[in-house]
Amino acid sequence: MAQADVWQTPLIYLKGVGPRRAEVLQSELKISTFEELLEHFPRRYLDYAHITPISQARLDQEAVFRGRLGPFQVRPIAGERRAILTTTLYDGQAWMQLIWYQGWEWVRQKFSAGQEVLAIGRPTYKKRTLQLSHPDLILLTDGRLPQDFLRVYPLYPLTEKLRQAGLDNKRFRMLFEELYRLTHFQKEDPIPESIRAQYGLLSLSEALRALHLPTSVEEAEKARYRFKFQEFFLLQVLLIRRKHFLKTQYTAPSFTQAGPLVSEFYEKHLPFPLTEAQKRVIREIRRDMALSVPMNRLIQGDVGSGKTIVALFAALIAMGNGYQVALMTPTEVLAEQHARSFRRWLSPLGIGVGLLLGSTPLAQKRRLITKLATGELSCVIGTHALFQKGVHYHRLGLTIIDEQHKFGVKQRAALWEKAHPYRPHNLLLTATPIPRTLALSVYGDVDVSIIDELPPGRQPVKTYIRTEAQRREVWNLLQAELQKGRQGYVIYPLVEESEKTDLKAVEEGFELLRKTFPAYSIGMVHGRMSSERKEREMNLFKLGQTQILVATTVVEVGVDVPNATVLIVEHAERFGLSQLHQLRGRVGRGAYPSYAIFMAQTDLSEAALNRLQALAQYNDGFRIAEIDLKLRGPGDFLGTKQSGLPDFKIADIIEDQAILRQARQAAEELIAHDPTLVLYPTLQSYLSRYVEKYSLELFTA
Repeated sequence: MAQADVWQTPLIYLKGVGPRRAEVLQSELKISTFEELLEHFPRRYLDYAHITPISQARLDQEAVFRGRLGPFQVRPIAGERRAILTTTLYDGQAWMQLIWYQGWEWVRQKFSAGQEVLAIGRPTYKKRTLQLSHPDLILLTDGRLPQDFLRVYPLYPLTEKLRQAGLDNKRFRMLFEELYRLTHFQKEDPIPESIRAQYGLLSLSEALRALHLPTSVEEAEKARYRFKFQEFFLLQVLLIRRKHFLKTQYTAPSFTQAGPLVSEFYEKHLPFPLTEAQKRVIREIRRDMALSVPMNRLIQGDVGSGKTIVALFAALIAMGNGYQVALMTPTEVLAEQHARSFRRWLSPLGIGVGLLLGSTPLAQKRRLITKLATGELSCVIGTHALFQKGVHYHRLGLTIIDEQHKFGVKQRAALWEKAHPYRPHNLLLTATPIPRTLALSVYGDVDVSIIDELPPGRQPVKTYIRTEAQRREVWNLLQAELQKGRQGYVIYPLVEESEKTDLKAVEEGFELLRKTFPAYSIGMVHGRMSSERKEREMNLFKLGQTQILVATTVVEVGVDVPNATVLIVEHAERFGLSQLHQLRGRVGRGAYPSYAIFMAQTDLSEAALNRLQALAQYNDGFRIAEIDLKLRGPGDFLGTKQSGLPDFKIADIIEDQAILRQARQAAEELIAHDPTLVLYPTLQSYLSRYVEKYSLELFTA
């Protein structure tokens, strides 16, 4: 049997598995072959040299205990045909009970009272007694481990169903010992030998043995380093290769001249002076769009840093050269906001702006689609409707994707393909600052521009964390601002009452505010309203005809009301920090002092309260994003399915930044030397499976 075929052997054929355990492994861990078992990595290791005194045992934390066994007792279970086995472990200072509920015959055969042993397990308290259930026991001879015994004990991710099937840490160790006996973990290595030598990496076979059957903690750590590097390396090769092929396989319109619209807008219609950061990013975009390779640039900037006006300059370059622009957003509210801004800026230049949404009336939609196909319409803004079947562009030269991490890879590509046979230039915008480490992981295939400067005159927002007990103080602040002629937002997380949560719904909050502030006009906006009604409510608020806007997070980005100076977010503990920071950006947009009040439950835990306090402490979105990423993990931070970020088994993009940088450097050097990977067929094979597993997009030669 060929080596590759061995690794696809069903697990049922591995000694110690059998049909029942094979079924549990598949249902609980999605493991069904020898190869998939190899990739079930230990979460940590116990070193038998590190003994925990029984008096210092921590509940539900696996540890190694050393002591002498007491007498064994078999106790029948009332009403059942089975019995349990118990004994005690005494270490000279304290004792604990050891208990087996089934399958304990081997314990009676191998162990007896008075023997010195190591007991490995997770302590629990039952009936005021410290217990270890089904511990692993290792007999010591003259106080020493058996000569052939591994000193380091791998601990694997386990579930209750796995334990019930006898698939505990001891069983996994036995399975890996059997698998090693059959295969010696001989497997083709995806990391080229030259890179392994350069970065001091174990070979794949060595690393697998050291990971699952280590002889020391140091050896296990070398194996973990190797696999962290490998996870990062595979992703970086994929991203850098994608970037390479985007720039070599595809051509884009070359805008060697900025065009007449840029200078006309800049000299006659620019509504406010640009910051130096905005000018720098516009120059970077200008250089990209002058080339015949597609621009693929991500613009990051804090709330209110002016990303939209920068995107407008990119649009002016494309339209000034006779090409069309499509700006895509994830929500209709944001699309409508962009359409208002672009129409305000472009109307003095005589340029119309189309708005294409899922909710656009059919007749209007047909007229828009016709204008796009004939080239009569140069600029269109919309949602997913922009890349639907039947939508054709005359000369699409630039796509702008806002809040782009909310779109999947295939959705973004579907818009680009509308420019066939060439690729349009592509500008990605995000109002969620992304820490550099995460940007390297997710956006390693794009060029990143950062607008790290706020426009002059932006007021820092004073931020407070308050509870229900301080509600009167919060209402007083809002009342004081309303009396000055200012406006305020009150944000709720739900649209209607849910039986599963005690959150206040928007409708309930709306009624409460009407009673609390009867002298003022109050509006309401949520995602289930029609586009027309949302736009009407937004316009009333923007025009100052309503003083308080009760809303969900539809106002998170894009809504610009300089007169709004108070933001109150109910149940703030239910939001991510970055999302709260986005909401905070709705105020402080004018010349007046502004306030953000995040309402939290009274019985909030200390950890949750500290998390919210970070918002009161920091106004820098990048700093908050780093804290949010550490607390929530990358999957929740971005939305793993949408971002295309794989679920790393062993690497941690927060803790392992240094390894990520090394892996990226190695990938860059490799692709520069051999972009088609023709010299590395094993790596190519791994990448193909990697892409399929995580549904990633791969450009091939």
